[in-house]
Amino acid sequence: MNEDQFQTSYKKAVDSMKPGEEMKQGLIDKLEQRQERKRPRKMVYIAASVVLAAGLGLTAPNIWEQLNGPASPGQVAQVNPGATDAGGSDRGTSASIVIPKMELPDMEAGVQANMIALVVYKGNIYTQSATRIDAADAAALRGDKLGRTTSGINEWSGKDEYVELSSNIGEADIYSMKGYDSNFLIMSYTEIDGQVYAELYEHTNGITVNSGADLFGKLNLEGRIASAQWESFDSWNNGLQQYSPLAGGETLDGFLTALQAAKPLAAEPLMKQGIYDSQDRKVIYLKLEDKAQVELTLFGQGLVRYGNAPVFFEVESGAFQTLWDSMNP
Repeated sequence: MNEDQFQTSYKKAVDSMKPGEEMKQGLIDKLEQRQERKRPRKMVYIAASVVLAAGLGLTAPNIWEQLNGPASPGQVAQVNPGATDAGGSDRGTSASIVIPKMELPDMEAGVQANMIALVVYKGNIYTQSATRIDAADAAALRGDKLGRTTSGINEWSGKDEYVELSSNIGEADIYSMKGYDSNFLIMSYTEIDGQVYAELYEHTNGITVNSGADLFGKLNLEGRIASAQWESFDSWNNGLQQYSPLAGGETLDGFLTALQAAKPLAAEPLMKQGIYDSQDRKVIYLKLEDKAQVELTLFGQGLVRYGNAPVFFEVESGAFQTLWDSMNP
């Protein structure tokens, strides 16, 4: 989505949420003021409003952590108590990670929710995906219509308001996606004045992850990569969008195969240990044959993270290092 599309979508989303006029105008004014400054590429969604990362007053590592942290307060992945780490890894995890369902806010306890964009479908919470689709390519992937969202969820919503197809994205038609399981990935698709707005939402909570295949297998990556690029942490963090071609062939194929077998690690311990304190990270973008674009974050320690799922993946060192070393400025 380009700047003009985002501005239009943002204003319409704010309008549909029906906040107080003073609040609404303040949000729009902030957006318009930002056109005079360089726009970071990444956004973080707080409550029912869209808040840009540069406006949070965070240091660079904190911006990255805020955008890549657990999808919901209280959603902490747990090691399966019945599993052991046969490899003796000092990372303190095993081969099975349980990602609990998102913890809904308890209004009686006075708790407010910090949320990224979300949709409730079949009783599960789908959050904005780390897989993207350009508006021009969305129609070809649009499957069956699943319903239409309502815009009732905000930071003050209680559990009883998380009903079927409620959301904090305003009103939008929801569709399945051709080639993907709707239990994992769905699409919002809206046309306004001839302009298409499409976003993907994924269900990565309330699941058990035994290997990378339990998450990445749902994206059908192997054998479907049309093109690949990578970006340095500095470029990502400063919104420079300085992309370079990513080595393909055996290097990428070997990495993707190893990713399927990768060992899951609970995110919370690693974050407490300061994994986001280092800038030793790179981002890769995999464009699939169906035009979907998958984003993965690679950490120099040999780890990979996808989106907001509170889990990292430890990839076989040889395959990881070969790809890592191929990404030189």
